[in-house]
Amino acid sequence: MGIKKFKFGSGNAAGRECRLTVLVFSLFFSWLLAFPFEGRVLYAVAQYHGVSAHSFVFGAMAAHFTGLILCGFAVKNMKAAKRLILFSIAFCAAATCVFFFPPSFFWMAALFAAAFLVGCCVAAWGYYFRDCAPKNERIKIMADGLIFSNLLMILINMAAIHISPHAGLGLSSLALVLAFIAAFGLPQAEKQPEEKRSAAKSDAIKIGKFGSLAFLCLFIVVITINSGLMYQEVVPAFAHLEWLTSWYWAVPYIAALILMRNLPKKINRAYILYVAIACIGFSFIAFLMLGRSWAEYLLVNTLLLGACGVYDLFWWSILGDMLELDKNPAKIIGIGLCANVFGVLLGKLLGDAITSAGGQTQNHALLAFGVVCVTLTMLPPLHNRLAKLLKSHVYLSALAQMPEKEQAQRIGGLELIERFTEREHEVIILLVNGKTNKEIAALLFIAESTVKYHLGNIYSKAGVANRTELANLILKNPKP
Repeated sequence: MGIKKFKFGSGNAAGRECRLTVLVFSLFFSWLLAFPFEGRVLYAVAQYHGVSAHSFVFGAMAAHFTGLILCGFAVKNMKAAKRLILFSIAFCAAATCVFFFPPSFFWMAALFAAAFLVGCCVAAWGYYFRDCAPKNERIKIMADGLIFSNLLMILINMAAIHISPHAGLGLSSLALVLAFIAAFGLPQAEKQPEEKRSAAKSDAIKIGKFGSLAFLCLFIVVITINSGLMYQEVVPAFAHLEWLTSWYWAVPYIAALILMRNLPKKINRAYILYVAIACIGFSFIAFLMLGRSWAEYLLVNTLLLGACGVYDLFWWSILGDMLELDKNPAKIIGIGLCANVFGVLLGKLLGDAITSAGGQTQNHALLAFGVVCVTLTMLPPLHNRLAKLLKSHVYLSALAQMPEKEQAQRIGGLELIERFTEREHEVIILLVNGKTNKEIAALLFIAESTVKYHLGNIYSKAGVANRTELANLILKNPKP
């Protein structure tokens, strides 16, 4: 199952900007994964010099968190975003060079400052994710960015572990140099008028953007606690299999991203989220009950990292859709990723607390199961909130992109079509084309409360709870 070649935009310029956006993200994100954010290069360099990387890792993650938060308040347009990206990448490259020398105060200063700036850089990249990536392709574009960055991270990690820490430092520095060169080609002017952004923001406030973003962030925090526990408990337990963990660690994650990227739109992704939650639970059960051989590692890591890939792409793609709902995409990306970093930190802190109190592996597993249970209870309300907020949800957009004739055939082919009135049928047609309640009311010359009344009847007759489930029901109906 390969990664299809981009054909974005109406011309070569649009496609080039999109490819540059993915390239810049992949290069500087691979450095982030390989070095300051629990990176194997940082651990390898610290071990080489006989120092502990523990305090470095916590400090770097805290600095990264701060950079993600503050960027949205400092960067107000794409021109400022490009300047910040170029400066941040250049500084991070220089800071990495400090680690070629013996440990000193400059190590901590350089690492924390670089982690802060790369947080700013990731958040500022949100402008390019919104403006250069076509909205209906963002889930694929984000998948490509995560896939390529993790592939590069594997190469950098293997160099640091199997060649020398300095080889890993050299490769990570090279990734930043290439990112700096590529970033010069990024545009510095937004394509969409500011007035349209303001209107989108106003509409988003009315339909609960802030509440939905807060709920999504809470979900991200909870689901990524298990990532922190993984770093704290699972990874050290298989440290003796360095020949395998150095390259296989991210392979299931990448495989899950490729699978989700190429998944047909008619497949119900909501079910896959529940399967991924089950995989997390099974991975900790296997970790608790099995040994520490290479076979057990393959099982545990495949289940856990595969599920992480499914969920990372899920919330990244939701954040990508939310970029249209705010004038400043750096705030949306920054806040969303802060939740991710905070979840990992919280998982590590909880794991440390359990270990310090003399807790056994069973205690870590019980905490992981608790996280799984909480996540299961959060998924349905989160799904409903997002379905109401994002009118171009993957199922609705799949229907909206169909020719009108095929839409009518699929809707008309439903077994329960005779239950709907003529007006309800009109509402369904507009609904599957991604129209909001307000837009449907305007097009049909009826009150918005009347639209809601019709929707209640439609959902009741179809046996569904929301527009997403209705769209999924229509997609499952074969074309006559």
